[in-house]
Amino acid sequence: MSLSPSNPATEASRLEALQRLNLLDTPPNVSFDRITRMASRLFGLPLAAVSLTDVDRQWFKSRVGIVQESLPRLKAPCSRIAESGQMVVVNDLQADSFYADSPLAGAGVRFYAGAPLLTNDGYCLGSMCVLGTEPRDVTEAECAALRDMAAMVMAQIELQHALGRIDPASGLPNRTQFVDDFNDLTQDRPAGERRVAGLLNLASPEQLSSALRAMGATWLDEVVGEAVRMLAETIGAGSTVYHVTPTEFAFITAPGTDIDVVCAEMETWLVQRAASVTSRFVTTARIGVAPFTIGVTGSAELLRNLHSAAQHAFDQDRGVSVFSQEQDALYRRSFWLINAFGAALDGAAGADADSQLRLVFQPKVDLVSGACIGAEALLRWTHPEFGDVSPGEFIPIIERTSMVRATTDWVLRCAMRQLAAWRADGLELELAVNVSAVNLLEPDFCTRIVDNLRSHGLPASSLALEITESALMKNPKVAEATMRDLHAAGVHMAIDDFGTGYSSLAYLQSLPAQVVKIDQSFVRGIEGDERKRSLVSAMIKLSHDLGHRVVAEGVETAEVAGVLKGVACDEAQGYWYAKPLAPGAFVDWLAGRSDVANVA
Repeated sequence: MSLSPSNPATEASRLEALQRLNLLDTPPNVSFDRITRMASRLFGLPLAAVSLTDVDRQWFKSRVGIVQESLPRLKAPCSRIAESGQMVVVNDLQADSFYADSPLAGAGVRFYAGAPLLTNDGYCLGSMCVLGTEPRDVTEAECAALRDMAAMVMAQIELQHALGRIDPASGLPNRTQFVDDFNDLTQDRPAGERRVAGLLNLASPEQLSSALRAMGATWLDEVVGEAVRMLAETIGAGSTVYHVTPTEFAFITAPGTDIDVVCAEMETWLVQRAASVTSRFVTTARIGVAPFTIGVTGSAELLRNLHSAAQHAFDQDRGVSVFSQEQDALYRRSFWLINAFGAALDGAAGADADSQLRLVFQPKVDLVSGACIGAEALLRWTHPEFGDVSPGEFIPIIERTSMVRATTDWVLRCAMRQLAAWRADGLELELAVNVSAVNLLEPDFCTRIVDNLRSHGLPASSLALEITESALMKNPKVAEATMRDLHAAGVHMAIDDFGTGYSSLAYLQSLPAQVVKIDQSFVRGIEGDERKRSLVSAMIKLSHDLGHRVVAEGVETAEVAGVLKGVACDEAQGYWYAKPLAPGAFVDWLAGRSDVANVA
């Protein structure tokens, strides 16, 4: 018998059809494994396989009882099926004149039965086969059952591709297949079994955006290709790897795998990747690991936990991070804060009477005269169910969202409305408002400020904008240009939290700012700390030399106020003078200081 194809053109087309399906050398698949186990149990045989016939080998997509991943095609019954497209049964390979010296017979296999895996175009990809170590007969009912299982395998193959179960870039099963396989896993494995899953993210969103902008989409294909090859050598050796997002790959380890072992292996994998992959200079891969319990954890929850752990690895700049319930609670709260604040902002824009948002005002006091010469407007949020939410918690989160523009606009409108009302009552103060780094990048920011001032009938000098050092350094050229436009319009500028950022002295010298605010971390405890006093004194002298007026934050005692006055600080604010006050309480506080001039 000749094993070479009788029609080379047909064989070439068959191999092309097999390659198009991206099945060869792919990880095991739960759906195929279930069918293979079913065939083994149905026939009562120890060996079964989904065998794909390549150019010179039989490669097993799924196997039960077979150690090898592939066998030579030469004298393989599966090869005959691929050529003929017909079922093949060999009752005793060792008694068959052709197969007696085949690799299967040499390995002790006596019985073979295989049904063809036929595509809709009529190409035979391989076979669904069962094997035994003893000679055996087969009934017609068994042959029909084997053909049915071969059809089930082909239905699974076609389903994966027809419904988009394979990622075209990597050739790996995608997120949809992960969900299906996970559901199969929960049916096949005992409830309560503890397992470990992992998720590899090739790049942070910022890295991905920058790299795509610079190098285009083909770069991502190359990065994915490199990762797939490395994953096949490590993770893919014992687990199925799923391509769940453009840059993320998920996998589930075998039963009994220790989570510490998984983390150690993943750390090693990252080191090896960093040493061999060219993209390491523009992307940083991170891995999230999460334990889960069969029958308790769902697929969606597991993927969310894995993504959370991987994101935490990016946030903490560590290679591998294990999912933490405590850390996850923080992420969930952040997500809740974003949505709840968005609803509060929408409500505040409609009507102020029942608004969750409000402004409070903290006085600024001249250290020489003792007069209140201004105030800082501070945003506060009281949730109707959960009460007051700390600005230290919600403001940093909001500044990372698209709500920062609307939030700043709302604060500015409310602050200017209050400032106009006070001026109408004869109280003329400078009111400071904090703005975000994002605001300085908005091309119409200065125009909106000027329009707001004009609509409220306010002079530009009545408003001061406070901007942190770190915000200024996000995009220095654009930030400086915006500040110069505001300065030209007459708006005062203050550098907030001075000393905590990383701006250069040359850059500070060029900024059109009138005020420098020393962060409270330098002020608290200054009365008993000589080094801190020397540092603050130097900061004040430097600021004065650059032409800035200096405000100290966090002044809580008379002793601290005295020290600051002694080192020539100009202004102070803090609990020693007053906590942030509602508008009415602020006016009452001023009235209670009738012995001190309220206007500098």
